[in-house]
Amino acid sequence: FFFFFQESMKAYAANVYTSVVEELRRGKQRRFIAVEQEFFRLWWDEVATARQKQQVHELLQEGQLEFVIGGQVMHDEAVALIDDQILQLTEGHGFLYETFGIRPQFSWHVDPFGASATTPTLFALAGFNAHLISRIDYDLKAAMQKNKKLQFVWQGSPSLADSQEIFTHVMDQYSYCTPPQIPFSNRSGFYWDGIAVFPDPPRDGVYPNMSLPVTTANLQLYAQTMVENIKERAAWFQTRDVLWPWGCDKQFFNASVQFSNMDLLLDYINKHSEELGVTAQYSTLGDYFQALYNRNLTWEIRGSEDFFPYSSEPFQAWTGLYTSRSTLKGFARRASSLLYAGESFFTQYVLKHPAGSVCKWKALKQLQSLRWAVSEVQHHDGITGTESPEVKEMYMEHLMYGMLNVKKLMASIVLDMNHAEKKRDVYSSVYNPDSGLPGAADVAQYVVVYNPLAWNITTFVTISVSHPALGVYDELGQPVPAQVQSSPESHFTYDLYILVEISGLSYRKYQVKALDGEKSAFIGRSVKYKRKDLTGAHQQSQKLLPVGNSCYQVLFDPNTNLMHSITERESNQSVQLTQEFFEYHVNGNVSKGPISDNYLFAPNASAVPVAEAVSLEVVFGNLMTEIRQYFYSNISAQDYSYAIYTRLFAVPAGYDGKLLCQRIEQEYRVGPLEFNREAVLRTSTGLSTRQLLYTDNNGYQMQKRAFKTYVNNTVARNYYPMVQTAYIEDESTRLVLLAERAHGVSSQGDGQVEVMLHRRLWNNLQWDLDYNLTLNDSSVVHPVIWLILGPKAATNVLSKMSGQALEHRPVVMFAALAGDKPKPPRQQQNPVHDSPVTLPPNLHLQTLSIPGWNYSSNHEEQVHSILMGKEKEGAADFSRVLLRIRHLYEAGEDPVLSQPVVVNLKSLLKGLGSVVLVQERSLTGTWDVNTLKRWKWKTAQYPSKGFSNNTETSENYTVTVHPKEIRTFFLYFQ
Repeated sequence: FFFFFQESMKAYAANVYTSVVEELRRGKQRRFIAVEQEFFRLWWDEVATARQKQQVHELLQEGQLEFVIGGQVMHDEAVALIDDQILQLTEGHGFLYETFGIRPQFSWHVDPFGASATTPTLFALAGFNAHLISRIDYDLKAAMQKNKKLQFVWQGSPSLADSQEIFTHVMDQYSYCTPPQIPFSNRSGFYWDGIAVFPDPPRDGVYPNMSLPVTTANLQLYAQTMVENIKERAAWFQTRDVLWPWGCDKQFFNASVQFSNMDLLLDYINKHSEELGVTAQYSTLGDYFQALYNRNLTWEIRGSEDFFPYSSEPFQAWTGLYTSRSTLKGFARRASSLLYAGESFFTQYVLKHPAGSVCKWKALKQLQSLRWAVSEVQHHDGITGTESPEVKEMYMEHLMYGMLNVKKLMASIVLDMNHAEKKRDVYSSVYNPDSGLPGAADVAQYVVVYNPLAWNITTFVTISVSHPALGVYDELGQPVPAQVQSSPESHFTYDLYILVEISGLSYRKYQVKALDGEKSAFIGRSVKYKRKDLTGAHQQSQKLLPVGNSCYQVLFDPNTNLMHSITERESNQSVQLTQEFFEYHVNGNVSKGPISDNYLFAPNASAVPVAEAVSLEVVFGNLMTEIRQYFYSNISAQDYSYAIYTRLFAVPAGYDGKLLCQRIEQEYRVGPLEFNREAVLRTSTGLSTRQLLYTDNNGYQMQKRAFKTYVNNTVARNYYPMVQTAYIEDESTRLVLLAERAHGVSSQGDGQVEVMLHRRLWNNLQWDLDYNLTLNDSSVVHPVIWLILGPKAATNVLSKMSGQALEHRPVVMFAALAGDKPKPPRQQQNPVHDSPVTLPPNLHLQTLSIPGWNYSSNHEEQVHSILMGKEKEGAADFSRVLLRIRHLYEAGEDPVLSQPVVVNLKSLLKGLGSVVLVQERSLTGTWDVNTLKRWKWKTAQYPSKGFSNNTETSENYTVTVHPKEIRTFFLYFQ
């Protein structure tokens, strides 16, 4: 099927671009906008002739063809992580600049399901002059339309405010598709090419549902229909300029019939413009925004609120997609995290080992395969889980292929840097939790652990082993704290937890040996408690079961085997806290009412508890205690339906384990579900929260979510996306949840937070059946959430670093390095992390990579070389390093950590080599910030329009990073 799907996409893209290029050349007045580079490249790389490529260059220069957004895809805004949104934009922009010397300046975000406040900031940082969205809540859109408030200047970030604001246009109720109804015919209008049928188009050229052609008999009627719609829309905007989108999904595959019909219409309207009161012209998005900008009006400012959740009708809350296909969501984030690690690992290798034996060209191709796979899945019908199972499999296959490539690359770098002989018994691989520790007994088994963060970390890595009698040793042969215990879901394997302490962007080697004795890993001691019936347990037990570490004491109620409360020791704050699984039962029959599907969440009633009985097992250890709760549908059920594995970590003396001690790690086991069930974990606390919830936008900034009561669908319309962080709080205490994949999250009661973990649905809506969008997801999912509880200020600081630590957990590799004996301490200068890269705790190393683009950083040079036809084919540039640094705090959020930070880039990266040149760039790298002048739209705050140029350029390699800034640089090393 992958082949069929990709062939049909290629055939569709080929038809669109071949016919559009041909038709644009037939009329100088004609215009077309192109959005997603993934589809354009299907044509450009594999179909377009040299002549067609030359014609594209000419059409771009003449302004007939315009690239808008310019990323690989039109990315999702609800559940995608900011890192991945930046990546996919960067990949697309790099291609466009390298190939055409152009830089998109307008967004066309018409289809994502709701709009995030992170997006306007990203597009402003990328150099855009205006932003366009469409899917916002139907109630809100109606009100904005009525009051002519569909256009505004959006200050998406409260800290960056006017420095990264952007003019934003919200499409009216007709959205981005041409209204197809024509009053003079039962057939549709304006879609003259019909419905796309690929890869096998009809031989006679007659496609399904082709609109009524324009003829002399109906020309006047067609024109009147179009003019009436234009005038209706004009009443909703402040200027006389009306953006009238012509097209929809999968259109223009036969551009000839489209343009020839529309030409007749536009000619007629313009010949009769006085009586009709309208003139019409073909336009790109840039033409429209330029006309609007020239009007010199004063626009209202919108603050940092987002447009979530999105409902299209009273019972259509698009909040199911926050959780749909949880496996894909988790896998895409793991792939993103591996790419992040692989990029910095390769960059350091190239800079520190210029004569290394790993082939740089091949390495770049390996990295690129994962860059493109991670970019592709950010599509608004990708990571959202709103695709068919066949397309989901395509995404998974591309991600797996890219991950395998990057694992191979990292493994080959480890071998090369350790001068291992390439014998048959020498191998290296990135750890796969399902495969366990590999290798022959007579070869030294090394676990190589890489920390991809620019902070020193102390954490545990876990590997699966086949027997418990093991010892772990560092590079000097010293024993390393470790604990081994039976795996919670397998009787045949053990989990080995190794305590690792690693500097920023460094790796360490640990040897794992089979042995019995006092130096072996501590073996966890299991205590099992009887299964308890929840239906009969009403009174609380007199004696609670305490489990804890030096940061928390967690109490469990032996009457129910449920959590009872958590005490944060430093502040001595105790919070009542219980956790249970619930399921929403949903309808799948359209004749019986609203349905849930991949997109929509439409619960029949309140959620119901799933378990009548819970069993408890506690594995006590000196480094970690694991509490295993198994949830059964009734007291006598043979198999459990849900599980929670809660881990508390103890840190030995001499280790900096604050982050490790302060988190309560939870892993959930959910599935397979029954049909039309949506599974949630509900955490109920004694906090008086007034049902206020806080959730993040894309892992970048937080939004306050007040519970709202609606006439219809109140439960679903109070669900929000949680990409990385959510919290609830009262006057003094905050409970933070950190996630490694996106979920829907809600507060349906005071002191409550519930996280949707999994969905399995079937419905008989014809559209869903046609596109196989019934979400029969029978998988078992294992999402992980870290809980942090305590005083607000302390948890705020902990959650910033912990969120990144969860996202970018260390990469574990195996290496069997023959003959690599530990050296005595005096000889060893700890070569594996002799040059750490360390940032202060309020700055995050967002990107450190070698992009490999071959474009010139000087715009005039780049444009000139393209005009001269000198695109350097395949000449990847390994000397240019891309660096991004992000400030994690909002202005005023913390008295110390919200301050601007001065960073000397030369000294920060001295371990990688000598930086000789720093160029500050726009977010995606295509603009020199000193030449980037974005349109400044008139507002009450800024009464004159002009250009905004708002960067402090770096002097002497020193930059000052202000709250919430993301700063992008090209670095060149000696």
